[in-house]
Amino acid sequence: MKNVVIAAGYATRLGELTRNFPKPLLKIGENTILGRMLDDIDSIPGIDEHIIITNHKFAPIFEEWKNGQSYQKPITIVDDGTETNETRLGAVCDLLFAMDRLGIDDDLLVVAADNLLFFSFQEFVDFAREKQTSCIMCHEQPSIEKLQRTGVVEVDPDMKVTGMEEKPQVPKSHWAVPPFYIYLKKDLELVRHSVENGCGKDAPGNLAHYMVEHTVMHAWPMSAGRFDIGSLDTYYEAVEKYGK
Repeated sequence: MKNVVIAAGYATRLGELTRNFPKPLLKIGENTILGRMLDDIDSIPGIDEHIIITNHKFAPIFEEWKNGQSYQKPITIVDDGTETNETRLGAVCDLLFAMDRLGIDDDLLVVAADNLLFFSFQEFVDFAREKQTSCIMCHEQPSIEKLQRTGVVEVDPDMKVTGMEEKPQVPKSHWAVPPFYIYLKKDLELVRHSVENGCGKDAPGNLAHYMVEHTVMHAWPMSAGRFDIGSLDTYYEAVEKYGK
């Protein structure tokens, strides 16, 4: 299984802090946001490579960072060639770009690199192996307002996904979807042809929504919480809470 980190955005909401520096490499204490995530994923026996897809502006910074790491599994940096937020490919197209560039034909763990997680991805991988399907994560979200700003899934008693909506005005469940996915090798042809068949390009949730409509997927309920770093305020809050 390959671990694919989507890190080609420009994090404009963090202003000057990320104007010339990638958000995933911002420090939380002695580690980085990305480093905290890879510390966990690197320990999963089935993972054999970390693939980080970034943009042309930040690729040299990621390469320099990579040279200072000592993970068990190799790290590959993929440069998508874009240099501005206006010309970005979008998360789905970045994934397809990396798959094509590297000839990837393996199970994929696909993650966004702007969260602190309080559980192990090992649990998610084990769940996908048990179900033998591509999978998404989910967590209960009581706030209707927050559900209206994210992906929302409906599931049956076995956690098989029966429907998914992006940013629904009237959410049909309280299961919100964070940006973490497993796409099995058997479903990669669907992934490869998703955009040409109408899948949205920008958010990683667009692909999950597309896949739910074209193959069987299950949703793993997160066993603990996460902290989403999406703004200056939330970054400084994370530093204060988790960086000591």
